[in-house]
Amino acid sequence: MDDITIRSHLQALKGLSSPAPGSSGTEAGGAEFAETLAKSLEKVNHLQKEADQAITEFVSGETGNIHETMIAVNKADLAFRLTMQVRNKIVEAYNEVLRMQV
Repeated sequence: MDDITIRSHLQALKGLSSPAPGSSGTEAGGAEFAETLAKSLEKVNHLQKEADQAITEFVSGETGNIHETMIAVNKADLAFRLTMQVRNKIVEAYNEVLRMQV
């Protein structure tokens, strides 16, 4: 995912985090969730950038430590996979709510 896409998603999440005037306290929990999700996406993005930097440094010969490079890549991969699993669960829960009869 490129930086522009991530920024647009983060802006959308930040828009969700501002409760409307006169809203109840239950929406504040939604704001906290949106903030937590946005922070998590920022951390995943940061890990991806660190992995890219580690690969660039290894390929250019600035560092010869393949172990640290692979650790950075695996951290980024694991964080991305976890994020995708969380996204899948959120989409699944949303679809379940849509199927509920009122």
